[in-house]
Amino acid sequence: MTEPVKGPASYFPSIEKKYGKPIDHWMTELDAVRDEKHMDQVTFLKTTHEMGHGHANAIVAVYRQKNGLS
Repeated sequence: MTEPVKGPASYFPSIEKKYGKPIDHWMTELDAVRDEKHMDQVTFLKTTHEMGHGHANAIVAVYRQKNGLS
């Protein structure tokens, strides 16, 4: 059996369904604000793409983890 996804990535299926784009799309979008702080990246997704706070925060958390950003 596969272990269920936990943490921020558990939001990914609902994000893809709601916004109609794969997670890789959002990771690429964040490259434009790579050097910004976590909350500034969240704000970018919220204002530029009208994403909800929880969804934006989950994507940013995984993006920062994958890219070695603190």
